[in-house]
Amino acid sequence: SAVKGIEAETGRRMSEVLAAELPGRPVAVLSGPNLSREVAEGLPGSTVIATADGPVEALRAAFHSSSLRVYTSDDIIGVEMGGALKNVIAIAAGMVDALGFGDNAKAALLTRGLAEMMRLGVAAGANPITFQGLAGFGDLVASSYSPFARNRRLGELIARDTPLEAALALLGSTAEGVTTIPAARALAARLGVEMPITEGLHRVLYGGVTLRVAMDALMAREPRPEH
Repeated sequence: SAVKGIEAETGRRMSEVLAAELPGRPVAVLSGPNLSREVAEGLPGSTVIATADGPVEALRAAFHSSSLRVYTSDDIIGVEMGGALKNVIAIAAGMVDALGFGDNAKAALLTRGLAEMMRLGVAAGANPITFQGLAGFGDLVASSYSPFARNRRLGELIARDTPLEAALALLGSTAEGVTTIPAARALAARLGVEMPITEGLHRVLYGGVTLRVAMDALMAREPRPEH
């Protein structure tokens, strides 16, 4: 699976959906900073293939090329959660860019966003170090800075007061973060994980709260140690 999302109704990762639909079949996931436009153009990049019981070396060899370096992992949960949750933070990154909040704000968002991704991933059973690699930090950076990243572009449109449905229509393609936000929020509630950025985005997209009010609420949170 190369799907970067969480099933909205159940909170299941795609590997869990596939395992339920295809019992007994090996499942592998592929994720990383792999913007489709750059992959199609043959620009250099890297990705991660994770599987617990599949033919990982055969899969690596099938995808590896002179322009795509493939790494392997046995942390399916971490690779999938990184790919799904970075879409949420990328929406917020687009908002920060559109509002002209500057590099300090964006650096803080990505750092705290990565911490949020890691907390939920670890609670779901992931290896925390996976979030420091291509499927976590790498994918987050690419999706939060590229002008072609769909979720970042959606965040820009929302910040410019475009209604969600109109923004999706203008985008003309899928922005997985839109459905990942409520799914991740529900999963976090079930696992007892605090997700302030995700919660703030949910209030903006689905709760009728203005972006400025959500931003002020984040900045007014009780100070605490970083780690």
